[in-house]
Amino acid sequence: MPQTLSRMTGQTLLFDADDTLWENNIYFEQAIASFISYLNHHKYTPLEVRERLNVVERETIHQHGYGLHSFRMSLTTCFERLSTIPITDEVHHRIASFANAISNQEMKLLANVAETLPLLASRHKLYVVTKGHPEEQMDKLTRSGIAQWFEGIDVLREKHCEAYQELVTKYSLDPSNTWMIGNSPRSDINPSLLAGLNAVFIPHDHTWMLEHEHIIEAPAGQHLLSLTGFEELTLHF
Repeated sequence: MPQTLSRMTGQTLLFDADDTLWENNIYFEQAIASFISYLNHHKYTPLEVRERLNVVERETIHQHGYGLHSFRMSLTTCFERLSTIPITDEVHHRIASFANAISNQEMKLLANVAETLPLLASRHKLYVVTKGHPEEQMDKLTRSGIAQWFEGIDVLREKHCEAYQELVTKYSLDPSNTWMIGNSPRSDINPSLLAGLNAVFIPHDHTWMLEHEHIIEAPAGQHLLSLTGFEELTLHF
């Protein structure tokens, strides 16, 4: 896994958004903590409730995709499965409030993102490649104040190998000069490497546990960089 390359120009850099450009999962974690406290289950520990919520989230995402609507449905379904109290309109409203609070959070860019992107944009083509609800992701990009540095944004239903291959075709990319940059082994790093791209892993302390996965080795002829901060991108690009 090479850690240093001479600084390159004329590359195509694909950026994940949530927890790569701005904070995201910490707000979901806060909502989940509030939900678990409200449920106050007398049989299952908070960790066991969280494990059951993870199962529900996988089911909901498979059927309805990502986004706050999906998350709200997951909380409601989990509560209905585990709670022994009647699910009244008041209870539904309270559960929904945990998810709704996320949309009221101010956009918080991660450290050095605002300063680094203009430098990268002066030397490379930049795109946002994220997943989630299209309107929600576009709204976050607009509110972030960094939209001007990107030539395009793609909000995918899932970020798998085939999705990255479709992006190569869509933008006529040269895989050898294209890099996927993100914090998720499952969605950003492994599938982009399998699609023939290069990748840059920038870990986040609070990456969603459903995005955790063992990082594969970069295939022959491809590169995988592991950095500790966003600003380190300028050392390589």
